[in-house]
Amino acid sequence: MSDSVSETDSPQDVAVAEPALGPFTAPLNVPRTPTGNGGVDAQLARLGDADHLATDGHVEVYEDVHRGLRDALTALDARPGPPAPLSPYGNRS
Repeated sequence: MSDSVSETDSPQDVAVAEPALGPFTAPLNVPRTPTGNGGVDAQLARLGDADHLATDGHVEVYEDVHRGLRDALTALDARPGPPAPLSPYGNRS
């Protein structure tokens, strides 16, 4: 018997090889609570991509998420915030 697919094989006769996922590829099902910040929420959702990868593929996802979160926090720091409250003591120097 040959491992190759012949022209007479129907699609039902051909088995598609699924990648071996290993013992640590089950989804963690960690709940992710939305933060209200679109950039941060997108990065947290990206963590779910690691659920379908073998363990050695997690590092790439985690580094990408870390980079994205760092960029989102940097963008927050660049936005002007509310004005500082007035001091109850006036302008005493």
